[in-house]
Amino acid sequence: MRATLMYGAGDVRVEDVPDPKIQQPTDAVVRVLLSCVCGSDLWPYGSMPAAEKGRRMGHEFLGVVEDIGPEVSGLGRGDLVVAPFVWADNTCEFCREGLHTSCLNGGRYGSDGVDGGQGEAVRVPQASGTLVKLPVAEDSALLPGLLTLSDVFSTGHHGVVKAGVGPRTAVTVIGDGAVGLSAVLAAERLGAERIILMGRHTDRTDLGREFGATDVVAERGDEGVAKVRELTGGAGTHAVIECVGAEQSMHTALGVVRDGGVVSRLGVSQYTEVPMGFDTLMRNITLTGGAAPARAYIEELLPDVLDGTVEPGRVFDRTVGLADTPEGYRAMAEREALKVLIRP
Repeated sequence: MRATLMYGAGDVRVEDVPDPKIQQPTDAVVRVLLSCVCGSDLWPYGSMPAAEKGRRMGHEFLGVVEDIGPEVSGLGRGDLVVAPFVWADNTCEFCREGLHTSCLNGGRYGSDGVDGGQGEAVRVPQASGTLVKLPVAEDSALLPGLLTLSDVFSTGHHGVVKAGVGPRTAVTVIGDGAVGLSAVLAAERLGAERIILMGRHTDRTDLGREFGATDVVAERGDEGVAKVRELTGGAGTHAVIECVGAEQSMHTALGVVRDGGVVSRLGVSQYTEVPMGFDTLMRNITLTGGAAPARAYIEELLPDVLDGTVEPGRVFDRTVGLADTPEGYRAMAEREALKVLIRP
């Protein structure tokens, strides 16, 4: 089959790789209908050292079950399924607590001999606990929205849940990428009273307004902090969802959060230290967030996607075939596309 591999910064190739097959009795093989490029893929795209062996890419996909191992239950050949961005058994102590990203028997796609999602098919370990059946046809117009349950919409939801967003909450979302826009949509879904989106790409912030943002702040750094403070009467917002992962965005988050408020981290961290000194202690600031246990949220979010209450699939603004995946990476890296959908 064909699959996407990264050999270094800016070097993405689509090559022939071995067809996936059942290796463990808990495996399933899924034929991919839709995949996509994640914002987190852009970090290695911009900085990965050159290597002779390519790294399999992609962790967001949905498709059709083609084969199952003898210990797989609840799934059958021909089922349409969505795969959370990590695989998990859904039975260990961490999974039972809703933290599938820490599953004792789980792992990540594209490593340790497991296929990446940006290909024609994927061997999915722990299939019974990982895959979620979808009650739609293969040609449903809802598939892009359902694909977002694999990662990006579930991630936005995780950020606002960890921040305690609800009615009467004021929220600042830092970053106008797909995760940031998903966080806006998730905050609106949970009834946030005010949602301030910090971003400077008008095509994206316009979509953010449609998703529920009440205000847009294009300024950055100290100017951005001052603007949010001005909009909130000097107090800041109860919750801040940091969706970039840069040191500067964390400084901004701490600058715009209200005393007693919560900063929730979603962006893949490109820093190792957080300035949580005595001043933030005195302000009673809580720092939370992290990688989303998407599997824990899919059943909750699925009905609203199915009935059109939310339309998270609107974050996809470009579609490519598998052969053109390298162009999809380039377009996202150069901010020509918000999020690229891949149809193998």
